[in-house]
Amino acid sequence: MAPPSLLVMLACAVLSASGATGLRIRLTRIPSIANPDAAASELILEALRHDMSRNGRLVGRELASSDTTITAPTRNDGDGGLQYLMTLAILDTGSNVIMTQCAPCGTECGFGPSAPLYDPSASTTVAELPCNSSLRAGICVTTADYGAPPGCPCSHKQSYGEGWVIYTLAMETLTFGSTAVPGMAFSCINSSCGDWGGAAGKVGLGRGNLSLVKQLLAGRFSYCLTPYHDGNGTSTLLIGPAATLDGTTGAISSTPFVAGPSEGTKSTLYYLNLTGISIGSTLLPIPADAFALSADGGGRIIIDSGWTTTSLVDVAYQRVRAEILSLVKLQPIDAPLTKLELCFNASGESATWPSHA
Repeated sequence: MAPPSLLVMLACAVLSASGATGLRIRLTRIPSIANPDAAASELILEALRHDMSRNGRLVGRELASSDTTITAPTRNDGDGGLQYLMTLAILDTGSNVIMTQCAPCGTECGFGPSAPLYDPSASTTVAELPCNSSLRAGICVTTADYGAPPGCPCSHKQSYGEGWVIYTLAMETLTFGSTAVPGMAFSCINSSCGDWGGAAGKVGLGRGNLSLVKQLLAGRFSYCLTPYHDGNGTSTLLIGPAATLDGTTGAISSTPFVAGPSEGTKSTLYYLNLTGISIGSTLLPIPADAFALSADGGGRIIIDSGWTTTSLVDVAYQRVRAEILSLVKLQPIDAPLTKLELCFNASGESATWPSHA
């Protein structure tokens, strides 16, 4: 049987064999521990800090029951913009791994998670992922200094925002509701630096072979997230057939994913084809190649559950900025605490903001 830490981290409700299978996870946001009475403006600034930290990580890196669910509390005070938690784990569509802190776990920056650690020595079903496994391709650090398992010449290091984790890959039997799934690959964190807001790990939903979606052969997932400032709303994640949107509950707008890089860490991200930006009725004169995919995986646009804001390449951002300045009749001001380039003094004013698309 898998140890409790992983069971709690990934606990979900599972449909019986008589119906379509899938996973349904309910995410309930709780107020920030640091300031449970934070105003909406303070939460926005918090989101901006998270997004800036997460941007550093992305730039630097090369199933459901109709009447049975569990509640998984969420928090919004972790590092790197990782916003939605499932009890002990961060929900992350920009990641390709199931990852948890393991015992013993060194912390070189004085950080230790408040959540319980997973102890491989207490499990009878855990096994090392073979070093020649294709799942290790492209992420090997060829040194034994990072606590690699005996007989294995490599472990793995991942940077995120202002921190990093060093981990080894293993296989374990994970239990979802009453269904046990053997041989699930996950990352066992041996050492870490940074603040995950009390989470012991994360559940990656990316396109890579290590993600929860790929390992379960689920094929699809969908989620609906409450507004960032809504501390009482409930968010939902569906994986597998339960994630199918058929339009019976309302109109559906869709846009297809497009191909990203064919290899490398960015190949697991979800890319969209951004063709232009309009403000009001004006289509901005942004060069078409500004949104083209570059050789290193830049360009286009990705969907990432860890982001609150939208990030643009500079040429597109400058066009948006210029158009807003021409339309908003308020005095621009410096606001160094927000780290935003464009801010306005709206005190005592009633401003009409342009629509955008």
